[in-house]
Amino acid sequence: MAAGEALPKNRGFVSRLSAHDIVRMIARRELGIEEMVRDVLHDIEAVEPLLNCFVAFYPDHVLAQAAELERRMARDPSSIGPLGGLPIPVKDLIAAARYPTTFGSKPFRENRTDADAPAVERILSRQAILFGKTTTSEFGCKATGFSPLTGHTRNPWNPSLTPGGSSSGSAAAVAAGLVPVALGTDGGGSVRIPAALTGIVGFKPTFGRAPVHPVSATPTVGHIGVLARNVRDAALIVDAITGYDARDPYAVPLPPTAGLAACGRAIGRPRIAYSPTLGYARPEAGVLRTVGEAVECLAALGCEVTVVDAVFDDPADIWESEFYTDLAVKLGDQLSTRRDEMDGDVVSKLQHYAGRDLLSHRQLALKRYRLRDQVRTLFARFDFVVTPTLPVVAFPVERTSPAGYRADDLVAWASYTYPFNLTGHPAISLPAGLSDGLPTGLQIVGGPFEEERLFALAAAYEEARPWPLLNRQ
Repeated sequence: MAAGEALPKNRGFVSRLSAHDIVRMIARRELGIEEMVRDVLHDIEAVEPLLNCFVAFYPDHVLAQAAELERRMARDPSSIGPLGGLPIPVKDLIAAARYPTTFGSKPFRENRTDADAPAVERILSRQAILFGKTTTSEFGCKATGFSPLTGHTRNPWNPSLTPGGSSSGSAAAVAAGLVPVALGTDGGGSVRIPAALTGIVGFKPTFGRAPVHPVSATPTVGHIGVLARNVRDAALIVDAITGYDARDPYAVPLPPTAGLAACGRAIGRPRIAYSPTLGYARPEAGVLRTVGEAVECLAALGCEVTVVDAVFDDPADIWESEFYTDLAVKLGDQLSTRRDEMDGDVVSKLQHYAGRDLLSHRQLALKRYRLRDQVRTLFARFDFVVTPTLPVVAFPVERTSPAGYRADDLVAWASYTYPFNLTGHPAISLPAGLSDGLPTGLQIVGGPFEEERLFALAAAYEEARPWPLLNRQ
């Protein structure tokens, strides 16, 4: 099945609009909020049976939000916020008071919270419209789009392929043109992985820059992130969700990012370390070709590119210990008492780490400090680290991992993303081109708290190498 042949034809007009387009047109009264919402609802009705992006979606709630914003604008047009009327779905690992937070898991299908997560509070305070909860692999444990609760989420480029995960529904909805932006989480690459496989932008800020509450099940690596169809839209949302919040013990006392203002700023001559493998990854030839062409574009923009081969040893064992041990402890007895309702691959992985002795876990935790020091030393020499986002393109939706990787390798096949959850650096995945007709991703990692420089470089790359929106007309 070729790209572009799968989704229904005659899509609505909103699928052609960016987030900036929607906000500007609504503010100028060139687009009615309810008109826009009904257009999106029409597209979701047509596309959702094919892609399976949502775990919970309430049209009446969406229409009620739109009607209230219309009344607000009628009373005082200047009262509309900077995200006024923008449709934004939220990944099912992020709390939203009006919706269940199921974590993609049957035992939690009725789980609800009485408050919104900080990121949800912030988009709603800016008058965005909460557009449902999107699918995730169970507890975010797989880098694909399957959970026993929701089944398979599919890739808009070819529904027989995975969109990646665990922010699978958010990525598929954005890539399909249902919405221009969506919120996701990134504990090991879960925003950047599906961004690369679906040909969109995925951004995670520095750890602690976008606060998390309630506490994440993976509190030492989990980030809130954004999926978008262009860099400036991503910056618009990242700026909205960042900033200190005392409810998150890892939150950093810094103001929100100013990424949007940085887009279009001169980039100078940044020093880039380009590592095709980080010393251990096994990228496909097509991935290396497209990412190599993207790096040539960065050089043409004035970047000083140095090829760096081995950067550090594969930290997959460190990341798995951090991620899966914390989650296994939180789930406790449910791993055995509710096992039959859960993803067998996930349960097996979590039980393995639940059975590990404390000494082994702490030894790996100490190795994390060495990794952080190695990366700190690298950033003393360079302004950015550039890699492929993934070693592969999208693969069949039924698979847990790509061909050539172990079936129980739930995330570690995503060789380039999880190291920077362990170090906490900000990172973005950008479309790099096509390999065998499918998207590949370019990952750019910035220094700690240097989101603005990262957005400036990403926007310059996007302007020099534009990527068409994935509209299905």
